[in-house]
Amino acid sequence: EVQLGESGGGSVQAGGSLRLSCVASGYTSRVSTAHCLVWFRQSPGKEREGIVAGSPTFGTKYYADSVKGRFTITDISEDNNKITLSLEMNSLKPEDTAMYYCAARFNRGCGGSWSDRDQFPYWGQGTQVTVSS
Repeated sequence: EVQLGESGGGSVQAGGSLRLSCVASGYTSRVSTAHCLVWFRQSPGKEREGIVAGSPTFGTKYYADSVKGRFTITDISEDNNKITLSLEMNSLKPEDTAMYYCAARFNRGCGGSWSDRDQFPYWGQGTQVTVSS
């Protein structure tokens, strides 16, 4: 059974930093295929937005324009049939306030459609990030 374990998040003042981490396990990996983990976020009344994605096979990383230069993927790796995607969020703004979700797909890389929520069958429970002004 696929499991996505999320940690991190919390509350911080504007300009501060937080970290998120997601560990995916229980998946079946075909030989020589890539996987993709993504952090999405959703605030009330808004669409769920893909903000960063990573594929451990080649260490590729993707960033949405809304977070580029402020958020950094610090770990995208696969070890002992577990994939870790860790994110450092700096210079946080009140508009970054949202529920953050980890999503995954396996045996398919991130290219092209990483920000499309419909392309990801596995989701974590979500972790709240609140940034106060």
